Amino acid sequence: MASSSPPPPHISSSDLAAAAERRLQQQQGPSPLELQFSGAEHDLRQKFRRLIDPGILRPNPKAQALQSLKTLLLISDNLLRESDNPKYQRFKPTNSLIKRDLIDPKGTVEYARELGFYPEVEDFQPYYTFNPRRMVNLRIGADMLREVIALESDKQARAVHSKKEEKAVADAAAEKIRLAYEDDRKMKLMRDQLEKERRDARIAAARRAELRDSAPQSSPDEEGNESEDEGTMPGAGNKLGPRPTAPSDKKTD
Repeated sequence: MASSSPPPPHISSSDLAAAAERRLQQQQGPSPLELQFSGAEHDLRQKFRRLIDPGILRPNPKAQALQSLKTLLLISDNLLRESDNPKYQRFKPTNSLIKRDLIDPKGTVEYARELGFYPEVEDFQPYYTFNPRRMVNLRIGADMLREVIALESDKQARAVHSKKEEKAVADAAAEKIRLAYEDDRKMKLMRDQLEKERRDARIAAARRAELRDSAPQSSPDEEGNESEDEGTMPGAGNKLGPRPTAPSDKKTD
């Protein structure tokens, strides 16, 4: 007897309707509510972007603007990491670092307020205190700070690299000019030395010619006599022997 297959699981009409709705949502994309929040976040990002540039970057020196952005990011990251820590929920504008990087520069206080920090006075002390309902602003504002800081740091790195390359090219050109100058100097020294040697040789040749021209010249007769004198030896034609005696006048018998 063949075994019967198990009956298919029962699927309720509500499950079928839910599955159909999920498929329809996947085909249609985000819901209007999701689109609304996405559009609001986009607008908020654009607002933070404008607060940074031109708000902070344009009116302040580049180094100070970048340092102010880093301080704003530090405050934001501390609060995002420890949102329940009272230490990070407010800051004093009289603090030297806060005054230098947030209070004195232009546009930085406006950015801090958009992050969610608002001024208040407690026991006659001024503070900027964070509003917990602005946590979305804090997160998006921190993301924008991080993005711009990375971009500016990359720009600075490229600028430094470009300056190094320009300096290397300038140094290479200067070295080429120096070597060419050294080559020209050596060639001039060689030409001067060669010219000196040629000049000394001409002077020596002229001196020898002058000495030759100033030497006394002998006449042809003197030259002939000198040759005859030189050809005759003393005593030529004479015989060797006893010297002859003079004849005697005495007669012999």
